[in-house]
Amino acid sequence: MKDVLTIFCAVSAALLALSGCGGRNDEAGCQAGSAPEAATECAAEDVSALPPGFSPDSLMAVDGKVGRGEFFSTLLMRLGMSASEAYALSAACDTVFDVRSLRVGNAYTAYYSDPVSSPDRSGSDSASDRDGSSPEWLVYWQDRVHGVVFSCRPPYGVTKIAKEISEVSRYADVTITSSLWEDMLEAGVSPLLILNLSDIYAWTVDFFGLQKGDRFRVFYDEKTCDGEVIAVDTVRYAVFTHAGEDFPAVMFNQGDGGNVYWNEKGESMRKAFLKAPLHYSRISSGFSYARRHPVTRRVQPHTGVDYAAPAGTPVMTIGDGVVTSRRYEGAGGNVVRIRHNSVYSTAYLHLSRYAPGLQVGKRVRQGEVIGYVGSTGRSTGPHLDFRVWKNGSPINPLKMESPPAEPLKPESKDAFSAVVGAYEHRLDSLEAIPVAERLFGLF
Repeated sequence: MKDVLTIFCAVSAALLALSGCGGRNDEAGCQAGSAPEAATECAAEDVSALPPGFSPDSLMAVDGKVGRGEFFSTLLMRLGMSASEAYALSAACDTVFDVRSLRVGNAYTAYYSDPVSSPDRSGSDSASDRDGSSPEWLVYWQDRVHGVVFSCRPPYGVTKIAKEISEVSRYADVTITSSLWEDMLEAGVSPLLILNLSDIYAWTVDFFGLQKGDRFRVFYDEKTCDGEVIAVDTVRYAVFTHAGEDFPAVMFNQGDGGNVYWNEKGESMRKAFLKAPLHYSRISSGFSYARRHPVTRRVQPHTGVDYAAPAGTPVMTIGDGVVTSRRYEGAGGNVVRIRHNSVYSTAYLHLSRYAPGLQVGKRVRQGEVIGYVGSTGRSTGPHLDFRVWKNGSPINPLKMESPPAEPLKPESKDAFSAVVGAYEHRLDSLEAIPVAERLFGLF
């Protein structure tokens, strides 16, 4: 009888959730991969109105992209301005826009009052290629959100603008069948969520060893602009399931400027060491005392883990410590060595270069970039050879255990328990929706 009552309560909660969403077609709420919450609109920082006199709908627009080797002045001249006009506009930019920040491939739109021919794609500086026409306005996009409007006629002027950003709370439920990246795309979830999850679970989950059947359930905030996801802002609550065991992560800010992610017991998700020294990649060679070296073909110990990653991938120290060495070491290439305490030390081999300002004796913080993936020394391709020593003896980094950091404050426990309970209830309601569908044939 108790089981029947439990199912009835769960189904009732699911029905309430469904009715609150207004059906499955509610984009802000209950489609697959979304939480039953309303979308909220938020303006981008310092959104500016279009400058006075700029009416895009009354002008002819010509779209383009900044060409390779193109400067601000040469772009303006290619679009039809004279050299003197381009200089005057560049001078008017002053502190509003650094003309040296123009980036190859970024989009722009030039606006003309007179009919013009198709935009000059040759990169010519001659204004005559525009049949005497010069733009009245130019809009240059610095990224997908922020742009700059230039008034190309006297009096010259510059105005910063930004597109509207929409923020929505979502829910994702992804079970791994091939890879986390592909399965998230298949579920309609932005892969940007992976970066957030890898940061939160960096001390708990080995993202290089995810297995088929592992599952992530996540409540998170997502920002979009022009229909595209530009950021996964905040993970509110997540549950990673592995081998039948759940590993919750709860966002709870105590207001002390410290850790904000905890497990269900109030223990910090942050531990003494990161699980890996770089973001999502793959292991190309493991810890072994009898590995055949890919270059020498001789069997010799490999007391580290090789992470295959593109050249230039940032490499982070797995914990606080002091840099004891930063030099070229022959077969190991460019190497950084760090002493974390009296017990543990680490080394990062084959780096392409070191982080700016990294010197022997410098104290580094957990997660700080200390170099970049490369293929220096004896190497067949870009990768990081990562090594750990415990009391002077090499250990397998993948099997290294790390104790929890400072736990939740006693005075925060009641508020924390309330947050955990609320998310557990919401998760139970979402889990019960398929039961409701089967029992009542609602859809």
